Amino acid sequence: MLIIYMILTVLLLVLTIQPKIQHSHWIFRVPEFAKIQITYLIFFTFLLGFIIDSTDYLWYSQGLLLVLFVYHSQTLIRYTRLYPVKKHKHRRKSSGKLHFVSANVYQFNKEYGRFYKLIEKYEPDFFMTMESNSDWEKAMRNLEKEYPYQHKVTLENTYGMHFYSRIEIKETRTHYFVADDIPSIEIHMETTDGFSFVFFGVHPPPPSPTEEETSRERDGDLLSTAKRVKDIKKPVIVVGDFNNVAWSRSSVLFRKTSHLIDPRVGHSFVSTFHAKYRFLRFPIDLMFHSEDIFIKQLKTLENFGSDHLPVYCEFFIDHHNNQQEELIETATSEEKAEAEIMIEEGKQEDGNREAVVTED
Repeated sequence: MLIIYMILTVLLLVLTIQPKIQHSHWIFRVPEFAKIQITYLIFFTFLLGFIIDSTDYLWYSQGLLLVLFVYHSQTLIRYTRLYPVKKHKHRRKSSGKLHFVSANVYQFNKEYGRFYKLIEKYEPDFFMTMESNSDWEKAMRNLEKEYPYQHKVTLENTYGMHFYSRIEIKETRTHYFVADDIPSIEIHMETTDGFSFVFFGVHPPPPSPTEEETSRERDGDLLSTAKRVKDIKKPVIVVGDFNNVAWSRSSVLFRKTSHLIDPRVGHSFVSTFHAKYRFLRFPIDLMFHSEDIFIKQLKTLENFGSDHLPVYCEFFIDHHNNQQEELIETATSEEKAEAEIMIEEGKQEDGNREAVVTED
């Protein structure tokens, strides 16, 4: 029992230190995803220490575990209801309530009917799919009558994106910030009550042993999006499978560079991946918004066969309410320089992806 306890203690210390090393290799970035699970494991290892026969050095390791627990908890508590945030009321000058669904459908998922029923059930004003290829595009044609405004980027490399809307689309752009096979979509819309806003959809590649060796393309793509968003003078929402967590260095730089707000703070983690394993589920489908967009509800929906849970959001726009301005953090000159370096590294990285990806 003592050996297990000591192995766990050393492992948890290593997993805590690794993300602090600002290196782009996946070995250093992957532990960021598991911060929630690492914190739980620290707590249970700490409890295990109380049932082990006392040794001269046991209380040193118990003290270390306590320090690690506090270190992780001070970050994670921000994403719970224990963290105080203001509640915002829907006022007469606000837009009507809007709601959307964002879903990484998993390119090789063939359960199209389950996704169709999900959209039928929640009736979003607009929705976005990621990893949607030509098969998914064909399957979603029966939704086009209900959602007459569309923007499609059909790819077979697991980075296709499709956008469907009941709200009128005024302008669309497809960006390829760091690679010609990794799109981001920019959708300008206007509601029937006269409120204009911009929806950004992103899906950069993840750092992992099975995909990209480093986080350079991911970070470069996200920070390029942040720079573009900062120049837009309309209300903005950025949504997608970020393949990142909100507390990572690149996410913090994204938020500060874009001048956007993380709605998970004071709310919940909204963990989405992996859909089938509750205790190994990470919050990587993220969302950020400008100060004139107010989130009423943000949650995951039921699984429809993908490896990601879909995200549902309800919001309204209010140009006359400045209460959220205090939540905006801006980047220092050093952070701006760091972001520029990450963007250039992302552009120079060779992702070496296949144009057509097949299921193993």
